[in-house]
Amino acid sequence: MRISSIAKSIVSGVAAGATAAVTAVQDGVVTTGEGVTIVLAVLGAWGITYAVPNKRPTTEA
Repeated sequence: MRISSIAKSIVSGVAAGATAAVTAVQDGVVTTGEGVTIVLAVLGAWGITYAVPNKRPTTEA
């Protein structure tokens, strides 16, 4: 199964953002600092995941 780099980065960004958002809303209020943390988590996940190449499939004889 071949998954594109863009699909991987979108999924990782959603996962990172959701994790940061769940942590941020524990007290019922999202502050500016928590909002910045959510955005940075999404952007960081997108960038790192998109930059890492997919592993080339091995051909077994």
